[in-house]
Amino acid sequence: MKAPAFKKIAAGVLLSVGLVGNSFAAECIAPASPGGGWDFTCRIIGKIMYEIGAVDKPIQVTNMAGAGGGLAYNHVVAERNDDVDVFIAASSATATRLAQNAYAGKTADQVRFVGAIGADPGVIVVADDSPYKNLKDLLDAIIKDPKSVTFAGGSAVGGFDHLKPLMLLQRAGFTDVTKVKYIGVNNGGDAITQTIGGFTQAMTGDMSEVVGFLKTGKVRAIAVLTEERVPGFEDVPTAKEQGYDVVAVNWRGMYVPKGVSDEVFNMWAERLQKVADSKQWAEAMTANGLAPFTKVGDDFQEYVTNVVKEINTMSKDIGVIK
Repeated sequence: MKAPAFKKIAAGVLLSVGLVGNSFAAECIAPASPGGGWDFTCRIIGKIMYEIGAVDKPIQVTNMAGAGGGLAYNHVVAERNDDVDVFIAASSATATRLAQNAYAGKTADQVRFVGAIGADPGVIVVADDSPYKNLKDLLDAIIKDPKSVTFAGGSAVGGFDHLKPLMLLQRAGFTDVTKVKYIGVNNGGDAITQTIGGFTQAMTGDMSEVVGFLKTGKVRAIAVLTEERVPGFEDVPTAKEQGYDVVAVNWRGMYVPKGVSDEVFNMWAERLQKVADSKQWAEAMTANGLAPFTKVGDDFQEYVTNVVKEINTMSKDIGVIK
């Protein structure tokens, strides 16, 4: 398999180092700035693929931020539809935006979803000195005065990070979701910074985005949106145990161009499965607060198709889209 030539990407930043040409096995596009979940997915999956011998050369990582992942999606569909040497980091946010027609008319069937090998639990985080000690405190404050709390998240307005607090508030009996204040920034790191700095009162995002900040003690996670508490973060209560029946996990996976052959699709699925089965991935999940979530190949493609339909319906139900 030939290595891809470097491409000029005005809105992206090439972060890999090394020689061009044959020095890379393939390229992973992270549709966001460094520090976010998609960047994490590209870097850790690419690193482990090389370490375990699933590829014989390092993976080139390209950051292509813009339009909540839409810039990268459009780039792949329009310019690299048959490129066998590229894969793109994806997540529940990708499915959400496709479900809400946020990618300028692009649809989920214009690429092939290869698989997901981990679920990043959703979290609600506040600054360490926040007056909100638990999830009920925060939600009650919003119900009393929606203007008193602004959330920051790494997704665009109406994206998966935005949907999380809306679902929680819906369970709390608050229906006027248009009054909930939300700021979408480039990634989870930026969202945390907004909250630590006091510009927003809470951050809605994923566990992997807040692990480092939790360790510094600058923020507190007041809820994790999983069925059970996350191993390694047992001190963070679930929303369910606090009386709000919401489970919102952000799967971590990848897609490839629509125009590649079944053979190439299956090759990437096998490589991803090898990562999922590796000791290195198990360690990475533990270190970053990920929960096991393995769906690879055609089963995952079917799963994404169904999820897009479900999110489309849910978004209409809560008034995010018409």
